[in-house]
Amino acid sequence: MRTGAVGLTLAIGLLLAACSSDQDEPGATPTSPTPSASSSSAPVAPGLSTPVEDRLYPDVGDPGVDALHYRLGLDWDPDARLLTGTETLRLRATTDADHLRLDLAADLSVDKVTIGGKAARFSHPGKDLVVSHPVERDRRYTLVITYSGRPQPVPAPTQRSDFSTSGWTTTSDGEVWTMQEPYGAYSWYAVNDQPSDKALYDFRISVPTPWVGVANGRLDARTTRAGRTITRWTLDEPAASYLVTVAIGDLEMTRDRSASGVPITYWTPPGRDDLLSDLRQAPRGLAWLEKRLGPFPFDSLGFLIVDSESGMETQTMITLGDTAYATSTDVLVHEMAHQWYGDQVTPVDWRDVWMNEGMAMFIQGAWTAEDSGTSIEAVMDQWAPGEAALRKQYGPPADFDPTAFGGGNVYYGPALMWDELRKRLGDDEFWRLVRAWPAGHDNANADYADITTWWSEQTGEDLSGFFDAWLLGTTTPTRSAG
Repeated sequence: MRTGAVGLTLAIGLLLAACSSDQDEPGATPTSPTPSASSSSAPVAPGLSTPVEDRLYPDVGDPGVDALHYRLGLDWDPDARLLTGTETLRLRATTDADHLRLDLAADLSVDKVTIGGKAARFSHPGKDLVVSHPVERDRRYTLVITYSGRPQPVPAPTQRSDFSTSGWTTTSDGEVWTMQEPYGAYSWYAVNDQPSDKALYDFRISVPTPWVGVANGRLDARTTRAGRTITRWTLDEPAASYLVTVAIGDLEMTRDRSASGVPITYWTPPGRDDLLSDLRQAPRGLAWLEKRLGPFPFDSLGFLIVDSESGMETQTMITLGDTAYATSTDVLVHEMAHQWYGDQVTPVDWRDVWMNEGMAMFIQGAWTAEDSGTSIEAVMDQWAPGEAALRKQYGPPADFDPTAFGGGNVYYGPALMWDELRKRLGDDEFWRLVRAWPAGHDNANADYADITTWWSEQTGEDLSGFFDAWLLGTTTPTRSAG
């Protein structure tokens, strides 16, 4: 997501295959999950994770569930504002238990749940969907959930001015968009809504013609039948739930391609050539990013314009508000940088959102400097004066106020920190390691200890005090001379 500059002058952005069996597999040999909650190794199989309880938002998500694959069939009636869903969820139980718990908003009514093709008892108190069925550690289960309702966005734990809710959002004419950082996916499907649990996704979206349903990943099919348009999408690399998106409305698709061959699509309202012109600066920014960060980590990239005051990266599909600010090349670069820092490597929990935002912010600053013919240091000089106030208002970047998610403190302080490390190591070594981190942690989750220890190991320096001062200190460290 993007945010206002809070007294600073430059734009920023926030972060903001399938298993087909319909039966339990008691005879299957369990596949080992990721070795530890903060493992620096990629999962041993797509979708396998080591879920944790979130330190900031423990009421969302359940470490007893490791979602492997979601298949979502969504039918939208814009006149009635009615969503009808059929969800097939393949999961691994991480512990022995007498039930499974998923997040699902109370606005949605569950009609039926089956496990292994057999009806299961369930309850739906508040935002929890509790399925009464005994499960065994490391065994896999397939749930089919049929549900319907009039979904609403959910309150977001933020003090920002550009958004106060997240999840499923319906416009006045019945169009839909979703952005759900730090959580809110549960407003439209049953989900383990915490970033440590990555999974694969398939979507089937049915909407009235000429509207179209857009989602993450690869568009496999688009058909029209009986006055409805049906699209099918596949996201075949694991994604955290906050990085999943759906949009429904009158949207036109334009195709493009990056210099390296990555297919790019733009989804824009009809007749908005101004927005399309802005978005088509993306290949230029992506070429610059690939020189810095290495090959784009996914098979495709998309940009989606929605009726929002904010915007964020979602995996392979960047969702932006309908403003020139949101579609500026600086913001496009920021959100594309998240495909490496945030999507390819995702925080274990929300305490470490600085890992996403700080690096994307620094990379945006490096792009701005080069594109405008100035120095990175000059850009940092513009950002630095307001950082102390942000740190005082919201807390240290890696120990912030949970009610102030997405504050400027998780952007600017870490961005300045990375610039200090660049000056300390030299450009060549610094950028080599910036590139190596996501490449060596593909599709993984990581936390504070993982990334800070890794930088110390790679540089041969004990950087623990440096990182602690910048990320956990209550006062801003002194910057070195440029």
